[in-house]
Amino acid sequence: MRVSGPVGQVEAGQPVVAPESAEAGSGTPTARRAIISGALGSALEWFDFSVYGALSATVFPQLFFPDLAPGAALLASFATFGVGLVARPLGGLVFGVLGDRFGRRNVLMVTLLLMGAASVLIGVLPTYAGVGIAAPAALVVLRFLQGFALGGELTGSQLMVMEHSPNRRRGIAGALMSVGSPISQVLATLTLTGLAAWLTEEQFAGWGWRVPFLMSVALIAVGYYIRHRVEETPAFLASEGKSEQAARGLLRQHWKTVTLLVLAWAAPGALYYIMVTFATSYLTGQLGFDKSSTFGLMVVANSVSIAASLLGGWSSDRIGRKRVLFIGLAVLLAFLVPFFLILGTGNWWMAALAITGALCGVQFMTGCQGAFYAEALPTPVRYTGSALGLTCGNMVFAAPAPFLATWLMQISGNGTLLVTGYGILTILVSAFAIRLLPDRTGRQLEV
Repeated sequence: MRVSGPVGQVEAGQPVVAPESAEAGSGTPTARRAIISGALGSALEWFDFSVYGALSATVFPQLFFPDLAPGAALLASFATFGVGLVARPLGGLVFGVLGDRFGRRNVLMVTLLLMGAASVLIGVLPTYAGVGIAAPAALVVLRFLQGFALGGELTGSQLMVMEHSPNRRRGIAGALMSVGSPISQVLATLTLTGLAAWLTEEQFAGWGWRVPFLMSVALIAVGYYIRHRVEETPAFLASEGKSEQAARGLLRQHWKTVTLLVLAWAAPGALYYIMVTFATSYLTGQLGFDKSSTFGLMVVANSVSIAASLLGGWSSDRIGRKRVLFIGLAVLLAFLVPFFLILGTGNWWMAALAITGALCGVQFMTGCQGAFYAEALPTPVRYTGSALGLTCGNMVFAAPAPFLATWLMQISGNGTLLVTGYGILTILVSAFAIRLLPDRTGRQLEV
C-alpha cells in the first residue's frame, strides 16, 4: 500500500525522507552560503574557545584568581573553562527545541549574536585587581553565555549544512564546515603567539590578552550578513508542523540513540582538552616551555589537522561514517599511550609530533561527526537530539578533562599514568557506543 506524504509517495509504515533537492550539486548558491555561514559560525565559536582555553592555562589564574596558590588558581581557571562546556547542553536543549519548531536559520541568527556579544564583553572585563571578586564572577557568567550560545550554534550550523547537502556528499560538506574549527584555532594561536612575542609580560597581562576577544566583532558582522542570506533547509520545510509533537516524545522514542550519541563523543571530546588544552599548561608550567614556543607548536598541530578533518569527511562518504570514527579512535590510542613520555623529553619537535598526531585523530573524527549525528535522527527532533548528544558528551567527558588531569597530576606521583588510563577509558566508551549506532551513509535524511 502507498500513501501520499508531503514529499511524495512512500510505502506505508516506512519513514518519510526529505527530498534530495541538493543532489543537483552542493555548488548551488544556497548550499555554498550554508557552508560558508556554518564555517564562519564555527570559526567564531572556536576562535574564542581556543583563545579562552590557552589563556585559562596561562594568564587567567594570575589575573582573576591572584589570592589563590598557583595550583589552586589553575584549577579555578580550568573550572571557569569547564563552565562553558557545562552550559552547552542547556543551550542545545533550548535552541534545539526552538530550531526544530521555528527553523534552523532563525535560531542561528540569535546564537551567533549571543556568542559574539559574550566574547566581546570578556574582552573588556576588568580583572580581580580592578573590581575584586566581581571579576571572576562576571567571567563565569560570560563563559556560561558563551557555552549556552555554542550549544545551539554548533549543532544548528552543522544541520544547516547537512540538510542543504546531497546525500552522497554530506560527509565532505560537513568537513568543509568543520574546518572552521582548526583554521580559527590557528588564527587564535598565531594571534596569541604574536602578542606574546611582541609584548612584554606586563603588557600581555595588562591588555594584550583582550585583543583576540575584541576581534570577534569582525567575524560577527561577516557571519551575520552571510547567514541572513541563507534559506531555510528543505528537510525542515518538509517536516513543519511535526516538531512540537515529536519534541515531547524525543526521550521516550529516541532515548537510546541520544544516549549513544552522548557516549560516542567521549574520547574525541575528552582527549582534545587533555592533549591540547591541558598539554598547553603542562608544557609551560611543568616542562619549562615558553609561551611563544608552545603557541607556535599549536599552530603546527592545528594547521596539519585541517587536512585530517577534510580527509575524514571525504573518506566517510566512501567507506562509511563508522569506519572513519573507528580509525580515528585507533589513531588517538596510538598517540595517547606514549603521549606524556614524548612530552617529557622536552624536545619541541617530539612534542609537536605527539600533539599533532592526537589532534589529527580528533579532527579526522570531527570531519564526519556532523553527518553521523544528523543521520541518526528524524528531522522533527534532529536539532534537539543531536545537540543533546554532542553537548552532553562534551559536558560529561570534555568539560572536566583539563580540571581532572590537573588534579590527578597534583595528587599522585603517577599522574600521567592516571590521565592516560582515563583517556583509554573514554576510547573504550566511544567504541562501544559507535558500534551500536546505525550507519546511514548516503541515505536520504528521514523526515
